[in-house]
Amino acid sequence: MTGPRPSTFVCDVGFLAPDARTVDALARFQLTARRHGLELRLRHASGELRELLAFMGLADVLRVEPGGQAEQREQSAGVEEEGKLADPAG
Repeated sequence: MTGPRPSTFVCDVGFLAPDARTVDALARFQLTARRHGLELRLRHASGELRELLAFMGLADVLRVEPGGQAEQREQSAGVEEEGKLADPAG
């Protein structure tokens, strides 16, 4: 026996490139979800993807969950945090 289907489908998009292809694929996914009675929510969308959705007029169609953007990891260049050096004269 199967239970009721969930009405919301959450898609983690934190790893996707913020470009027109991504938006096209997400829009098609949203259309398919709606045809099956589901709502698509985007999770961990980058600021760039959010801006692109707004620019393309799809921010109301492709809904992003509030808060929780994907963590931006800084690439280390082998530099440690700056600290105070001991005074060699003292």
